[in-house]
Amino acid sequence: MPEKTLHPCDAYRIMLRDYPDVLNIEQMCEILGISTKTGYALLKNGKVQHLRIGRFYRIPKAHLLTYLIAFAPDNIAQT
Repeated sequence: MPEKTLHPCDAYRIMLRDYPDVLNIEQMCEILGISTKTGYALLKNGKVQHLRIGRFYRIPKAHLLTYLIAFAPDNIAQT
C-alpha cells in the first residue's frame, strides 16, 4: 500500500490553520517546537525566509512551509 503524503496546500490548511498568515517569532517557535534563541538563529542564518519590520521579524506561513518541506523524506533522500 503506498504511503499517503500531505500536499503543501493541505498542510497549510490543516496544520497551521490556527495561526495568522504572518507569524511572529514566538508563533514560529511554537509551531516548530524550538526555543526563541534557536528561532532567531534560523532567521539570522537565512534558513527561514522572513521580513524584518523595524526591530521585528515577521514570517509568512508560506515561508515556514517551504522550510519544513525541505525535511520531507523525498528531499532528504536527494541530499
